[in-house]
Amino acid sequence: MSADSAVTGAGVELSLLVDLPPERLWELVTDVPGYGRWSPECEHTAWLGGATGRVGDRFAGRNRFGGGFVTSVVSVVTELSRPEVFAWVVLDGSGEVDRPGSVWRYELAPGAGAGQTSLRHSFVHGPGETGLRVLARQDPAALDRRLAELRHNMAASLAAMLDGERYREVPR
Repeated sequence: MSADSAVTGAGVELSLLVDLPPERLWELVTDVPGYGRWSPECEHTAWLGGATGRVGDRFAGRNRFGGGFVTSVVSVVTELSRPEVFAWVVLDGSGEVDRPGSVWRYELAPGAGAGQTSLRHSFVHGPGETGLRVLARQDPAALDRRLAELRHNMAASLAAMLDGERYREVPR
């Protein structure tokens, strides 16, 4: 299998049961400017051009990786169904929404108990050109390392986002 085919479709998924009602958790997962406060990797996020978070709206992000590598990206909201789904794509250099570098998604559903929400947060690498794709061509083991790092950073981001709220990871 080539590095390119291994990267496209590679992903990470976390599932949590959170002691918050869906509407309150929705406010958190759609707080795009908050991502820069919560993530160990994403330093800053901001809506572009007066956007407020509708399908088609864009936001900018700046990420810092190990070794001091910094990248700036533009993302486009692709799905919004309150309070169930919030998804976006990270564009590659082509800027084509249908050929993204990655797809990020939050899915919310009522949990088993009153006031609980089942949360699924996922990342899937798209067909677009990214730093990970370039790195995997040079070192195929880089893909597994990056996915493990993403899983760790996604878990840390969710913990910071939930800031003291009770939750537990649910095995898939």
